[in-house]
Amino acid sequence: MQLRRAELRYHLTSQHYTQLAAWRRALRTFLRFSERAAADVGLGAQQYQAMLVVRGWTEERPVTIGDLAGELFIKHNSAVGLVDRLVRQGLMTRAISTADRRKVELALTPRGRTVLAALAALHRRELQRLGPVFRRFLAEISP
Repeated sequence: MQLRRAELRYHLTSQHYTQLAAWRRALRTFLRFSERAAADVGLGAQQYQAMLVVRGWTEERPVTIGDLAGELFIKHNSAVGLVDRLVRQGLMTRAISTADRRKVELALTPRGRTVLAALAALHRRELQRLGPVFRRFLAEISP
């Protein structure tokens, strides 16, 4: 009885639960694909995400470790370790900011850009494949 009232209160039907479950499955499918694609080139999923942040940064200033931590929702010291691993792999560089010597600015190396471009192309194709599922879900939940 309590459950039924909650569903009525929030206007939820079995179809809503089915849709949400399908959405979560599609997201998990994409994330699993992403993890495997990154692993195939020797990267962790978070390393790939970090490279995406650095390459996709649109601010007028260079991306810093603090920016990276914020974008990935991780602690600053975790971002430092992540960057350390990418630098050791020759995929990213770090340099003391000329504007604020307390900050470290990040950039991809030419090798990093090449690896990222290949991964990004794979991810775009996978999103194109899953796009109809995502669009259908969004259309179904639209008012």
